[in-house]
Amino acid sequence: MHDLLDPLKNPVTYAAPFFVLAILVELAALRWLDHDDSTSGYALKDARTSISMGVLSLVFLTAFKVVTFFGFVAVYAYVAPFHLPTDTWWYWVLVVLGVDLGYYWHHRFSHRVRIAWAGHQAHHSSEFMNFGTALRQKWNPWFEFFFWLPLPLLGFAPWTLYVAFGFNLVYQFFVHTELVGRLPRPVEYVMNTPSHHRVHHGSDPEYLDKNYGGILIVWDRLFGSFAPELQRPRYGLTKQVDTYNLLRLQYGDYVEIVRDVRSSPRLRDKLGYLFGPPGWTPADRTAPADTVLPRR
Repeated sequence: MHDLLDPLKNPVTYAAPFFVLAILVELAALRWLDHDDSTSGYALKDARTSISMGVLSLVFLTAFKVVTFFGFVAVYAYVAPFHLPTDTWWYWVLVVLGVDLGYYWHHRFSHRVRIAWAGHQAHHSSEFMNFGTALRQKWNPWFEFFFWLPLPLLGFAPWTLYVAFGFNLVYQFFVHTELVGRLPRPVEYVMNTPSHHRVHHGSDPEYLDKNYGGILIVWDRLFGSFAPELQRPRYGLTKQVDTYNLLRLQYGDYVEIVRDVRSSPRLRDKLGYLFGPPGWTPADRTAPADTVLPRR
């Protein structure tokens, strides 16, 4: 546990100065390029909100590590039929791939199940696409436990999952930008790139629920959720929240879920509001115009 919580053993710690440098370089480049589109670049309130979310998310991520670590250790120690050696190069290739695949399915789940989307939507609430937006992290990571659980069962040491996920987070920071166009075709085919991730943050109908990959985009190509960038996306949610209040951004959707569940007399409708896709309404009710599309 001491090693798990040691910031010097977390890849994000070493990447943090480069995050700051990348934001400064991006700001300078945007100023030099003289962007006059009000939806490009940075807005002070938006960037301040994103950075605040990122700083506070460290508290929740630490709590997630502590709580889930015991579960992973129990599975690894008492259920896993074998333990893989952590001192080989192929182990680290496999654990990075395994965590990335788990991230893909968790990410897809977070967009398609309302109770999970309620936590994840905060990351998509910005109408800007920049390195600051990458820091706009959710405070509710608890569903990730279930998507990582197969890894200790397959013999991956629990502490290595968090290291691999740290590298995953570091990589994803750098795909949140509009300053990088399309990369060479082999890279675009295999890796998640800024072009692919701009699609993921788009609220245009053709971009909704696409490109869930963290490091690799091949998962989206394999499982039918890939979409290329055809035109500049409109960023944010299909139903914009229009607030910089951190609590509303993080927990506003949970309040709406509670309201919908409490107002529904039928159990199947209550379950639908919890586990149906964002924007779900009972078939015998008319959905408001702004909930026809998922809030994505």
